[in-house]
Amino acid sequence: MSINILITGGAGFIGSSLCDLLVISNFNVICLDNFDDFYSENIKRNNIANSISHSNFKLIVGDIRNSKLLDKILQDNKIEIIVHLAAKVGVRNSFIIPEEYFDVNVNGTLQLLKAMQKNNVKNIVFSSSSSVYGNRNGEFSETDITDYQISPYAISKKTCELLTYNFHKNYNINVINLRLFSIYGVRQRPDLVIHKFFNLINNNLPLEIYGDGNDLRDYTYITDLIDGIYQSILLCLNTEYCIYDIINIGNSNPISLNNLLKNIKEVNEKEFTVINLPREKGDVYSTFANISKAKKLINYQPKTNIFEGLIKFKVGLGY
Repeated sequence: MSINILITGGAGFIGSSLCDLLVISNFNVICLDNFDDFYSENIKRNNIANSISHSNFKLIVGDIRNSKLLDKILQDNKIEIIVHLAAKVGVRNSFIIPEEYFDVNVNGTLQLLKAMQKNNVKNIVFSSSSSVYGNRNGEFSETDITDYQISPYAISKKTCELLTYNFHKNYNINVINLRLFSIYGVRQRPDLVIHKFFNLINNNLPLEIYGDGNDLRDYTYITDLIDGIYQSILLCLNTEYCIYDIINIGNSNPISLNNLLKNIKEVNEKEFTVINLPREKGDVYSTFANISKAKKLINYQPKTNIFEGLIKFKVGLGY
């Protein structure tokens, strides 16, 4: 028997990649997206072009803050599990419009959880962020204290984790919060660093970097993430008891921005100029995922190293 699943933010980079897998994996997929104008709606429409041709895929245009719409979706489609990806994204932009970040990310998540409670939906996989760890060195483990976020975006994600725990504890909802580490790959948002750099190089323009290039990031390829989400879905659906877990999804192999640039140069076989700018608010110095828990709970095994991922990304862009 197929499973009815709701993907919020389903036309985005991660959501559309997940939808592509689910429609060929015996799921009935409801994709909810409001086509936020943070970047082009045409890009998102193209993202779901493969999925939308399947009979077990349905697109609904709407906002996660709309409680009446959420009730109707959950009732009409007999939703059994939700993957909640919809959010206002981007650390730097969250300093400009923090009110909107909290309205969409926190209030939107609250409305979704309330609709789950009302309609007896018992499973949710939530996309949190490595930014909840704040500014620290070394490996990030799920047992670390996370009380010191340094951007409104990070605070909103941490607040959502607390909300999911509240609904788990009080309403017996299965929750898996996935803390995602620097996801990249085909369909990545054009404002994110790797996509942005490839576009600038292709147009013979200089690359602007913030700081000295020694910041470390744990870059994680999209197909590794999608496997992690899929295994989390199965864990929620097949558990024999009510679960609440937080799981890191990363590559566990951070590299500096300077080393990323070296890899990008090798992949593109093209010279480029780098302009160093001052660090910006909210930028952490390092991210580094301890993924031992992910390996144990969902058999998570990242397979794509940064050089291989960049080659796949270039091919996907058609450069």
